[in-house]
Amino acid sequence: MIETLKTMLPAIESWPAEDQRELAEAARDIEARRLGVYRATAEELEGIGAGLADLRQGRIASPESVAAMRARHRTV
Repeated sequence: MIETLKTMLPAIESWPAEDQRELAEAARDIEARRLGVYRATAEELEGIGAGLADLRQGRIASPESVAAMRARHRTV
């Protein structure tokens, strides 16, 4: 482990929980990139489940409404 990380670990313990969660998420992203495996969080899995439920119940956007939204929010 590099020295910077070794010296930061004790300080991280005193960070607010939200900051610790943010750091943990960044570390998960790095690990996933290194391993080629992504593990969704509980919140992400909940969102995926909600989206699939919407799809099963026919609650989907029309191609026209998707195109209109893309046109409104396009930044390029």
